[in-house]
Amino acid sequence: MAQKKDRTRRGNSNSGTAARKQVAKTAKRDEAKAVKRAVKPRVAKPKPAAPQSAKGQSARPQATRKPEAARETAPPGNKAGNGTDVTGLSAIEPFVVKDPEAMARNMAHVVEELGRAASAWVSPRESGEKKDSVAGPATDMVKTFTKLSEYWISDPKRALEAQTHLLTSYFDIWSNSVRKMSGEKAEDPAASHLGDRRFSDEDWQNNAFFSFLRQAYWVTADWADKLVKDADGLDEHTRHKAQFYVKQLTSALSPTNFVLTNPEVYKETVAQSGENLVRGMRMLAEDIEAGRGDLRLRQSDYNKFAVGENLAMTPGKVIAQSDICQVIQYEPETETVLKRPLLICPPWINKFYILDLNPQKSFIRWAVEQGHTVFVISWVNPDERHADKDWEAYAREGIGFAVDTVEKVTGEKKINAIGYCVGGTLLAATLALLAKEGDDRIASATFFTTQVDFVNAGDLMVFADAENIDSIEANMKEHGYLDGSKMATAFNMLRASELIWPYVVNNYLKGKEPMPFDLLYWNSDATRMPAANHSYYLRNCYLENNLSNDRMVLGGKKVSLKDVTIPVYNLATREDHIAPAKSVFIGCRSFGGKVTYVMAGSGHIAGVVNPPDKKKYQYWTGGKPVGDFDAWAEKAKEHPGSWWPHWDAWIRKQDDEEVDARQPGGGKLNAIEDAPGSFVRVRV
Repeated sequence: MAQKKDRTRRGNSNSGTAARKQVAKTAKRDEAKAVKRAVKPRVAKPKPAAPQSAKGQSARPQATRKPEAARETAPPGNKAGNGTDVTGLSAIEPFVVKDPEAMARNMAHVVEELGRAASAWVSPRESGEKKDSVAGPATDMVKTFTKLSEYWISDPKRALEAQTHLLTSYFDIWSNSVRKMSGEKAEDPAASHLGDRRFSDEDWQNNAFFSFLRQAYWVTADWADKLVKDADGLDEHTRHKAQFYVKQLTSALSPTNFVLTNPEVYKETVAQSGENLVRGMRMLAEDIEAGRGDLRLRQSDYNKFAVGENLAMTPGKVIAQSDICQVIQYEPETETVLKRPLLICPPWINKFYILDLNPQKSFIRWAVEQGHTVFVISWVNPDERHADKDWEAYAREGIGFAVDTVEKVTGEKKINAIGYCVGGTLLAATLALLAKEGDDRIASATFFTTQVDFVNAGDLMVFADAENIDSIEANMKEHGYLDGSKMATAFNMLRASELIWPYVVNNYLKGKEPMPFDLLYWNSDATRMPAANHSYYLRNCYLENNLSNDRMVLGGKKVSLKDVTIPVYNLATREDHIAPAKSVFIGCRSFGGKVTYVMAGSGHIAGVVNPPDKKKYQYWTGGKPVGDFDAWAEKAKEHPGSWWPHWDAWIRKQDDEEVDARQPGGGKLNAIEDAPGSFVRVRV
C-alpha cells in the first residue's frame, strides 16, 4: 500500500510537471504570435506586382511600412530609406558606457584629484596667505538684480507679461520638438545663435534631447537679456551692470559647460571611460596650485614660449632705467632713418611685447624696418616698494624720463610718440602737463585704442563705481598693489564666453592641453598695479572723468587737453570692448589741435596688431571727428588690409627728413642689457 501511494505521488508529481511545461509552452507560443502580429506589415491596398527577374523572383523587395515597434524606438530625425538604423541603436551607442569597471575606477581617480584641488585652494586660506574678496562683487550683483527685480515686480501686469512671454517660448520649443520627432519640419527658436562655436557639435541639432536643451538655454538667455533692456526704470549705470552680470551668468550656466549636458564632452567621457576627467581634474589642481590658491586658467601651452627667445625678439638694448621703467632702443635695419625718433608708451596693465610678439606680428620690428629709430618704455612689474608711485610719478619717471633719454641719445629736440590703451591716456595727460610747463619736445602723438573721455567707456565701467573702487583700494592697501590675476580675470570676464568657459571645457572636462598661442600667452602674463597709480586712474578717469573736463590735477596744476595742439593720429577699433570706437571718437574733441581719426576692423588687440602682409581686416578714414559717431562711420571710406602703412604716411607728412641710422646708446649711454630687458621677464 505504501509503495502504491508513493507511486501515486510520483505520478501526480510527474503529471503536474508535465502540465506546467504545457502551460509554459502554450504561453510562449501565444507570445510569439502576439509579437508576430505586432510587427506584421500592414498593407493598405494591393500593390501592382513587381517586375520579375529571370528566375521568377521579384527584382526588388515589396515596399512596406516600418514596424510599429521600430517606429517607436527610432531616434528623432531617422527616416525610412535614409540608411540609418531605425532602431536608434547607432545613435545611442556613443552615449552608452562600454566599460563600467574602468569608468568606476577613473571616477575614483577624479575624486582624488578634486581632493588635491580642494586642498590647493584651502591651504593658503588656512595659513592666512590668501583672503577671499568675493563678498564685494557678489553683494554688488545681488544689489543690481534686486533693483532689476523691483522694477518688474512693482507692476503686476508687467511681471505677468514677462512670465507669459517666457512660458509661451517654452511651449513653442516643446511643440516644435514634438513636430521634429514626428519627422515634420519645425522652426528653431534659437536659429539666430546657430553660429555660436560652443554649439558646433551636430548632436546639438540632431539629437532631440540636446536640441531641446540648446533651444531652452538660448530662449532663457535672450529673455533675461530682454528683461534688462526693457527695464526703463533703471539708471544707465545699473542697467549696464545688470547686462554685464546677466551675460556672466548665462555664459557660466551654458549647457556646454557640464559633462552630462554637453554631447561632445559626454561622448568623449564614455569613449575614454572617464580618463579625460581624470586628466582635467589633475590640470585643475595644478592650475590652482600655480595660482597659489586662485585658479590660474591656462589658455595656452606656456611651456612653448619664453620672452626673449621666441617672443619679444627684435634686437635692441636697454639703455636707461628708473624705478618704474626701462627704456629700450632697437637696432636699425636701414641705412638712413627718420630724423624724428619714435617713443612708444605701452600700457602697464599688460607687458609691452604685445607690440613685439614675433617677427611676423611685431609692430616694433615693422617700424624699425620702415626707417624709424624706435624707443620703447618697459614698465616695472611693481611690488610693495612701488605702492606710492602715483599717476604723476609714471608721467615724470616714466614718459618724462624716456623723453630725456631719447634726447640724450639722439640729440633731437622733436620726437614722435605713441601711447597704447592706458599708456595712451597717460601720454595724453602728460602732454597736457608738458604743455602747461612749456615742454614741446613731443611733436606728434599717436593713440592706439585710447580713451580720454570716459562717458561712453566699455564694460570696465562695471567695476568703476564708488563702491567697487572703495573695495579695490581696501584690497590694495594690504600689499601696496593690486594682484595681476585680478586684472587678468576682469579682462577675461569681458569676453567670458570666449576667454574663460571654452578653456574650462577643453582643459578640465575634455582633459586636453590648450594649443600654444602667443597672444594668449601674453594675455596670461599679468602685471601688478601700484596702489596709488591705480586708485588715481580709476577715480580720475572712470569715476569722475576729470581728464576730458579739465579737472585733472598733475604737479599741483589743473591740466587741459585743449593745450595739446600738436597733430594727433587717433586709432580706434570697431569691435573694441575696452575702449569702444565711439568713446575714442568723442575723446577727439578734447584735444586742441588737428586730430586724424581712424577706425580699424576687429578688436582691442587684433585690430592694432595687424601686419600688412597678413591682409586681414580693414580700416576706415573720414572727415574730421566731429558730430555724431554713427554718421561719421556711415560716410567713412573703407580700405582693405592694415592701417600701418597709412599711419607711416601720416608720420612722414609731419616731417620726412632723414639722417644716418643710429645705434643703441648713440655712443652716449652704455647698454645695461639686451632687449627685451629684465623688467618684462618678471612674472607674478
